[in-house]
Amino acid sequence: MSKHPRDELVDHLPALRAFALGLTRNSATADDLVQDAIVKAWTNIEKFEAGTNLRAWLFTILRNTYYSSLRKTRREVPDVDGIFAAGLSEKPAHDGRLQMADFKRAFEKLPDEQREALVLVGALGASYEEAAETCGVAVGTIKSRANRGRAKLAELLHLNDDEAMELTDPATMAVVNSRPMTAR
Repeated sequence: MSKHPRDELVDHLPALRAFALGLTRNSATADDLVQDAIVKAWTNIEKFEAGTNLRAWLFTILRNTYYSSLRKTRREVPDVDGIFAAGLSEKPAHDGRLQMADFKRAFEKLPDEQREALVLVGALGASYEEAAETCGVAVGTIKSRANRGRAKLAELLHLNDDEAMELTDPATMAVVNSRPMTAR
């Protein structure tokens, strides 16, 4: 007997939060976005079609909520430089020449669509098909966005094809290298 979709929502929270962080680049805003998306999913659970991909449905709700919020708050720029958020937590230092701060700055320069594709396919390990379904675009569009995003990241980080990256963070490696994370 399969679980009711409401019972499965909690299973998807870590992936939703990671996706939200990739979109918003702010942990507090990401938490709010996930909460809004879960509330919408909870109240509209009867619209979910049993037997389909619940994670894709939740990601679509989160994504649509993000873009709706973005349109509403175009003029607001809270904590634009991340000083407040950076003071709340500290990322662990990487042991290689590429520091997390460098990666974050480069990642933030990517267009929303490329960041979204890289978070879904790279960091969260979604297939191109799942990412395309979540974003409501063709598979080729997701592949193109991810590849353009990786190329732009490599350019911004001054990486060559033959240069090895020394990172300890599997999510960052997955985004940059086009190989999904092996352990979630």
